[in-house]
Amino acid sequence: MWRHADSLRSSQVSYPHLRRTSWDTRAYITPLCYNDYIVYKDYFWGLMKATRSVVLSMRLPVESGKRLQRMARRHGWTPSDASARLVEEGLRRSEFAFIDFRDSQAGRQACIQGSTLAIWEVMLTVRSYKGNVPAAAKHLEWTEAKVQAAVNYAEAFPHEIDDAIAENDAIDFKALKRMLPQSTEFIVSK
Repeated sequence: MWRHADSLRSSQVSYPHLRRTSWDTRAYITPLCYNDYIVYKDYFWGLMKATRSVVLSMRLPVESGKRLQRMARRHGWTPSDASARLVEEGLRRSEFAFIDFRDSQAGRQACIQGSTLAIWEVMLTVRSYKGNVPAAAKHLEWTEAKVQAAVNYAEAFPHEIDDAIAENDAIDFKALKRMLPQSTEFIVSK
């Protein structure tokens, strides 16, 4: 997936989350963060804070290494990318209550433990209640702590959540009908 910067033409898609580096005489496109599925998943996760990477060596049991390689192949990642993602997700889990990560049609997403909702979906509910966490919790029939956990995560990773919401908002019924031909539109009247 790495391409030499000079091979990119102006007619190709621009990725604003990539930067050019010049550590030798050639310029390479490199990701700004660990999360390469920004590149692989059509910019779904959005920008995260620019970070420098560090090389760490680790030993895994043979069976864990095989499982990591299977996961990497399933997602089209390198084993190094998969391990970096899993470490980042583990760090986020330890820093934010009730947060988990799941595979979905849109890629890996942060979700609330014990529910089927992604963080961005919880934030849609919170925003519909104008930021009123108790009202959103009552609507979801959750504790306020779970809803507040989603709000805390969204505040820490606003681009990730805002991009997911924007992608959701970009789908209208015509686009949905192309993806799901059996869909029918109905309007609820009061």
